[in-house]
Amino acid sequence: MPFDFAARKLDLFAELRREGIRDERVLTAIEQVPRELFVPPTFQGRAYENIPLPIGRAQTISQPLIVALMTEMLQLEERHKVLEIGTGSGYQAAVLAKLCRRVFTIERHRALLKEAEQRFAALRLHNITSRYGDGSKGWQEQTPFDRIIVTAAAPDLPLRLAEQLREGGIMVVPVGKERRDQSLLRVHRTADGHRIEDLGGVRFVPLLPGLPRDGLPKTRR
Repeated sequence: MPFDFAARKLDLFAELRREGIRDERVLTAIEQVPRELFVPPTFQGRAYENIPLPIGRAQTISQPLIVALMTEMLQLEERHKVLEIGTGSGYQAAVLAKLCRRVFTIERHRALLKEAEQRFAALRLHNITSRYGDGSKGWQEQTPFDRIIVTAAAPDLPLRLAEQLREGGIMVVPVGKERRDQSLLRVHRTADGHRIEDLGGVRFVPLLPGLPRDGLPKTRR
């Protein structure tokens, strides 16, 4: 029996609004992206529950509320160029692509990136450019960015990424060495440096430097 995704999606939107998501552009973007395509088949029936779900490689797709909140906090405009650190399933990038001019996304797990790229192609999201690599280094060749979103928790404020923002740009990033002590920060780049807002507690997988061994060439193993 097929899942009634339409009804479940309506329930989710009602929950997002109750939780304080107000930006109608963000809600519309989430409505337009089929979350069931971004989770493994065994979890498709739970795609519109407001929970994170495993996607392999010890990674998760964030709960819809967190995706909506982080997207809303970016204050996106149609002309913006956005850097995403941590492609994962590709869901967050797909939502961003509905709201801005260009998304650049980096993933350190080659298998996850390949699956995400296939989803982007199937959904005809041609304004996403993806790359396999160490997201903690950012994407220097494409700087500056109007917005940066980090979907894994950095142990400290990632200044290397913050420096890739244009003046007036915004970065949304979870920060904290332990999962129970993470905070979601919004970083504004100013003429004098950076201004930081604490948006509250969150729980993310850690932002790890380098590349996993399963992504390295065999000659280096």
